[in-house]
Amino acid sequence: MGHDPIEERQREVLIGEIEPATIIIADYDPAWPERFGREEAKIRAALGERALAIEHIGSTSVPGLPAKPIVDVLLVVEDSGDEASYLSALKSAGYVLRVREPDFHEHRMLRAPEKDVHLHVYSSGSPEIQRYLLLRDHLRVNMEDRELYARTKRDLAGRDWHNTDHYAAAKTEVVEGILARAAARPPGRANLLAPARTRARGFRSHR
Repeated sequence: MGHDPIEERQREVLIGEIEPATIIIADYDPAWPERFGREEAKIRAALGERALAIEHIGSTSVPGLPAKPIVDVLLVVEDSGDEASYLSALKSAGYVLRVREPDFHEHRMLRAPEKDVHLHVYSSGSPEIQRYLLLRDHLRVNMEDRELYARTKRDLAGRDWHNTDHYAAAKTEVVEGILARAAARPPGRANLLAPARTRARGFRSHR
């Protein structure tokens, strides 16, 4: 097997084994924001004021957008690298640590036991926070880019992938293009978009 930087990255950051790809794109489900609401309440109960912000992100947060049926949640804490300050509480609430990326904004990703909720943890001030919110907010109001993203996902989902991170990486060019357009309008929001970085992994929530 040839050199695969995505798989190499997975082996560095995943807690547990690499899982085979199952790419299912479902029509938008109004139950998704309801599920987010339940997860938000659970996280707030577990962390209290340590949860500086909790946001519904990814495609399930955009009404009308088809998505993988996995609800992505963004949790902002003071220092995501300080696992002792939040991880045990989240584990007690039922979440399982799946990704640890100390070299990428100290990103952590936990998921529900059913694997239908992904909880992304970042430190306050991380540029990734605004990238997630910028993409979400733009797709909520821009039908052209929303339809472009939907077509892209359905097209890619019909192909064979080694795992879900290869699928996610294949969407990068389209996602970055949407982010660039989102940052360009309205005026004054361009500063919210951090410069794009080359990523050899797909632990993003743009489902």
